[in-house]
Amino acid sequence: MKIVKYPHPCLRHLSKPLVRVDSELRRLAAEMLELMYEFDGVGLAANQVDLPYRLFAVNFEGDQAIKEQEFVFLNPVITNRSGMDEAEEGCLSFPGIYAPVRRPNKVTLTAFDLSGNEIHLELEGLPARAVQHETDHLDGVVFVDRLSPTNEMAVREPLESLARQFAGEQQRGLIASNEQIATRLGELEKLRT
Repeated sequence: MKIVKYPHPCLRHLSKPLVRVDSELRRLAAEMLELMYEFDGVGLAANQVDLPYRLFAVNFEGDQAIKEQEFVFLNPVITNRSGMDEAEEGCLSFPGIYAPVRRPNKVTLTAFDLSGNEIHLELEGLPARAVQHETDHLDGVVFVDRLSPTNEMAVREPLESLARQFAGEQQRGLIASNEQIATRLGELEKLRT
């Protein structure tokens, strides 16, 4: 498992809801958490590891030792957005790129955990921002889509650099073609959704 980088097509893929939890899904979630910690992340969505499922992992403290802040959310839904705040965001799929993003400061998250239990959380501040960022991923939206025109211009050059790097890796056969990626995502969807 590895983190895909912009503009990998899976980052724009609309994730499919999961209908069952099994040992393989738990293993994938554990690998996602390990990868998130390895790269000092606070959250990691399935799209970011080339999986088409509606699932993300977070640790609101970003600290592997603080297990009570570690969650895996399946089929998350965000409601009751309120307040507005602007804060700098980054993303493991956009290495080295950071920019201010305006988001609601308070949200309600409803999801399921890996035991199939429904979770209902009222979040604000960084936890609210993190679940919105990761849920966006599951909807094929990335944080740079939410930038103001001025902030978008500020990150245009690094985004173009990532796009050139991705295209070069595809040309060298290091990354599958967009068509092959789409076919693989479709096959994976049939397995779990």
